[in-house]
Amino acid sequence: MAAASDEAGVIGVLTLAFGSDPMARWSQPDPQQYLTHFPVLAKAFGGMPSHKGRPISPMAGAALWLPPGFWPDEETMIALVERTAPDVIKGDIYGVFEEMGKYHPTEPHWYLPFIGVDPSQQGKGIGSALMKHALISCDRDGTIAYLESSNPRNISFIKDTVSTPA
Repeated sequence: MAAASDEAGVIGVLTLAFGSDPMARWSQPDPQQYLTHFPVLAKAFGGMPSHKGRPISPMAGAALWLPPGFWPDEETMIALVERTAPDVIKGDIYGVFEEMGKYHPTEPHWYLPFIGVDPSQQGKGIGSALMKHALISCDRDGTIAYLESSNPRNISFIKDTVSTPA
């Protein structure tokens, strides 16, 4: 479980991890804008600092889990889109969020808006360890877990992690 004092490390590693994510970079194509605004988005989307996470020390990976009944800070996310997204894609961004919302479970669940590993540390099992750590609690409590992935490269990671016994 990460503490509020881990926030800078968690947000830093997620900013690195999502630096080549298709959705993150489509919505913030300018590198300087991305580096400035992604941390704000991660905090709003991931519910910082009220997250459950297991940072790896040194901070090589992080997962932000919202517990049942907690939601992203939509007001901050909308303000960020309005203030920072290129005008030509703002409507599309809202359309993506609307489509994502259609698939979000209605029953109590743990929601994983962000899981990421520093690119220099990827391929070492860190993401799997982060995912499995949280899924053990979900299995124990009989609670479902839900995540979205904006990167097709992550689908095999998710399938392998979820289908592999802890």
